[in-house]
Amino acid sequence: MSGQQAYALEITDVCKNFSGIQASKDINIRVKEGEIYGIIGPNGAGKTTLFNLITGVYAPTSGSIRFLGTEIAGKPTHEISQMGIARTFQNIRLFGDLTVYQNVLTAYQHNLTYSFLDGILRTKKFRQQEKKAEEVCLDVLRRIGLYDLRDQHASKLPYGQQRRLEIVRAIVTGAKLLLLDEPAAGMNEEESLELSQIIKDIRKDYHVTIVIIDHHMDVIMDVCEQITVINFGEMLTTGTAEEIQSNQAVIDAYLGVNDDAED
Repeated sequence: MSGQQAYALEITDVCKNFSGIQASKDINIRVKEGEIYGIIGPNGAGKTTLFNLITGVYAPTSGSIRFLGTEIAGKPTHEISQMGIARTFQNIRLFGDLTVYQNVLTAYQHNLTYSFLDGILRTKKFRQQEKKAEEVCLDVLRRIGLYDLRDQHASKLPYGQQRRLEIVRAIVTGAKLLLLDEPAAGMNEEESLELSQIIKDIRKDYHVTIVIIDHHMDVIMDVCEQITVINFGEMLTTGTAEEIQSNQAVIDAYLGVNDDAED
């Protein structure tokens, strides 16, 4: 409909119960296409549970989750991924014995459409797609600042660089919606500043919508246009960085708490 706001992600009245325990209650979030959106809250608030609901790890007990207008609540994880949603994880999930480049190429594989026979015969289709895969993967590594480390084994990278590599792997899938779960975890102040700029560049260069969970308030407040605060599975408020920082309920629930444990 003309003039209607385009949303990449619409979460409407979502609830999730685990054996009678309510992990999420009446969550309502609207993320515009091309927006960088933050979700914060104390440990155990239900942030990662929300990402798991979006990506199909869990099905909501009730409510709706729509991606680019299509209902995805309850769909299998692989279908949701194929639709264009990619995520990173709190616990880094890289192939430590593979190089940086090989890790990225592995993530790119689902874009390849040549057949097994094409691969054996090294057909024109095979050669063209392999060449494009190499170009895309190396280009993203260059943009994110990992090109010079492309032949390094992932397990040998410093922690902050491993976090970057996870983001690169998500980008090369061609995702339209990128979910970043604690991308600044373990980073020092300088690395966090670099990450903030990388996230802004990713949105600009790859035209993706980004949703971030993080305990680093400097990153969240710097990059996010809108922020939702949740506590004990319920929404406290949604607003701009300035509105969130001055909200006393948020300060009481989270911003005044020094908490680094996993959600």
